[in-house]
Amino acid sequence: MQLSMWTYPWDIHDQGLERVLSDVTGRSGLNTISLATSYHAGHFLQPRSLHRKSYFPEDGTVYYRPDPNLWVGKAITPQIARNVTECGDMLEQLVRARDDGGLKVSCWTVCLHNTRLGMMHQSHVTRNAFGDPNYYNLCPSSPAARDYVVTMVRDIATRYRPDMVELESPNFMGFVHGYHHEKDGVGLTAEDDFFLSLCFCDHCRLRARNLGVNFDGARAKVRGFLAAMCEREVPEPQFPDFPARGLDAFRDHAELCEFLAWRSEPVTSLIGEIRDAADEASKVVLIDLKDGFVGGVDLKAIGKVCDGAIICGYDMDPNGIADLMTHARAALGPDKYLGTGFRVFYPEMSNAEALAVRASAAASAGADGINFYNYGLIPEKRLDWVGKTIERIRG
Repeated sequence: MQLSMWTYPWDIHDQGLERVLSDVTGRSGLNTISLATSYHAGHFLQPRSLHRKSYFPEDGTVYYRPDPNLWVGKAITPQIARNVTECGDMLEQLVRARDDGGLKVSCWTVCLHNTRLGMMHQSHVTRNAFGDPNYYNLCPSSPAARDYVVTMVRDIATRYRPDMVELESPNFMGFVHGYHHEKDGVGLTAEDDFFLSLCFCDHCRLRARNLGVNFDGARAKVRGFLAAMCEREVPEPQFPDFPARGLDAFRDHAELCEFLAWRSEPVTSLIGEIRDAADEASKVVLIDLKDGFVGGVDLKAIGKVCDGAIICGYDMDPNGIADLMTHARAALGPDKYLGTGFRVFYPEMSNAEALAVRASAAASAGADGINFYNYGLIPEKRLDWVGKTIERIRG
């Protein structure tokens, strides 16, 4: 079983490589480290850092050294984080340690979630039914955005040859995102957030129309729903069975259903292109949540174009996690990698037992791997929670 810890490069620099490897293997009992190799902005509490207690990573940068020859003539190109130039290439150090008999290395790679690039390349971001941009989300229908992600993963996989590449956000993102000082005075329902997240940019229009989709009809329908939302005195769900019934909740709206069925095409084909461009030595898997359809993910289709998926079991009880793994396995197929992920955060995980029973439920339901979030964001003593969890899984 693959057992991994999601980790940031600055945490390895702060703690030192030997300390990190000791914590992950000895104290936590894991066999893999998942290093952020492309990441977005944030504001992180650093409980164990010797240098700081609060950290703002650079927005939309990469934590490896790109091959400049691969990026000649590209419309969208990566920016190396200052952390790499000032503190060293932590991915290179991990790969070297792996080749000397150490931990397996997985590259945790954020794909289209990139506000820095979205601000720079505004014609390539997702846009709602009224044309308003979501600067934090490059659109999976944009040829330039697709080329950026495919080239980035090819760059990482061919140069560093990690055991796995974990794709975060190769899809459409939600409207409510936690953006700086994000405000909602209306009180968005689940369907309102979903309708606001649907992309109707020029790239989606062209791609959908080429497949015969009634793009304009779907956009008009969504505009109507959003206009009605803005007129209500208080929130009132018009589709109370959403998201429980998935896209079937909109079955009475033909144009919208046709568009929603198409929406998985750019996501699936992008992941397939990423897999084709990556080195065969590296598995390529998707990171996603339970209701992946909200972002345009068709897990059954994804299973046909890449090596599997990590479906995170956040905020779920053990029975829910077991069901999640069972349904994901049925969608992916028996031969694809199926992992899950857990946040070692309080109060979601109140103690070691809470983590252990959830991870055990995933393992018993057939998970091939478990990732734990996150090395630098949790107090040192919670590494022991992970260690006890692994002891439980291994029996």
